[in-house]
Amino acid sequence: QVQLQESGPGLVKPSQTLSLTCTVSGGSITTNYYYWSWIRQPPGKGLEWMGAIAYSGSTYYSSSLKSRTSISRDTSKNQFTLQLSSVTPEDTAVYYCAVTYGSSWYGRTRSGEYDYRGQGIQVTVSS
Repeated sequence: QVQLQESGPGLVKPSQTLSLTCTVSGGSITTNYYYWSWIRQPPGKGLEWMGAIAYSGSTYYSSSLKSRTSISRDTSKNQFTLQLSSVTPEDTAVYYCAVTYGSSWYGRTRSGEYDYRGQGIQVTVSS
């Protein structure tokens, strides 16, 4: 069974870059047809897909966040990371990493359907 664990700072100052890491166990991030996503949920709001990195290393981003988001990976550590630049208090949220398998991954992920998901990490943007 694949397990995902988010890590990173719980508090980030406005205008700084938020950096989170997802450590994967029980499976490889390079396994064919797996897509590894970052999702967030602001307080009182629904889930928002931010972007993903594929088993191949290709990346995909939400159009609303593309200018501020970067997703990368370290295959030697079986980790993938999120960087969100120029954060504001509106970026305060619980951030999750998740994985979806197969050709329908995009639609499934955007609708909140994942094969596995981490427990989430609270990130607050405040001075």
